[in-house]
Amino acid sequence: MRAVLLGPPGAGKGTQAVRLVEKYGIPQISTGDIFRKNIKEGTELGKKAQEYTNSGRLVPDELVVDLVADRLTWDDCANGYLLDGFPRTIAQAEAFDRMLENKGQKLDAVINFEVGYETLMQRLTGRRLCKECGASYHVVFTPPAKEGVCDKCGGQLEQRKDDTRETAEKRIEIYEESTAPLIDYYSKAGTLKNFNAEKTPDEVFADIVAEMGE
Repeated sequence: MRAVLLGPPGAGKGTQAVRLVEKYGIPQISTGDIFRKNIKEGTELGKKAQEYTNSGRLVPDELVVDLVADRLTWDDCANGYLLDGFPRTIAQAEAFDRMLENKGQKLDAVINFEVGYETLMQRLTGRRLCKECGASYHVVFTPPAKEGVCDKCGGQLEQRKDDTRETAEKRIEIYEESTAPLIDYYSKAGTLKNFNAEKTPDEVFADIVAEMGE
């Protein structure tokens, strides 16, 4: 199975990716991981990417696609892959389509997670971390026995700066501006499959498997 995961922050892509990787025996591939590996190993593509990141510039779409294309030649991608965080823009999607066409391949599906705005805000702003032991909670989904107190060590729970409503709103705004247009792009291509991600993780996973097949 060759698939792309789409959805805003807080949609549950990471949770479902773990399950899908195990279910279908394919690797989860993120551009962040690819960048770090190539830069660490000092590959030619990694050196080019580092030139941009060191100067605070965005890595060009062409280079991003080259890095992904190189990763997809690995043996673990023989039976497919799950792309997370790529493509991010229409330009990347178009370049990726050209690459697949040159290989005589195509995407099986673009799995799009649909979640309402307030649900996303609830998920993104509800996390609390223990200052002492680092244990993670959620005020709605996994609350501590006593509000503000860690069950494990009794430490004080706090909200990280990147979990505030202001930060969450900005993350969603960035997604809507840059990545959401891909929904229309892949819908027109006939590869988009929408899933209601407001359901429980088990229900969402079952829906995906029912659609994609065993």
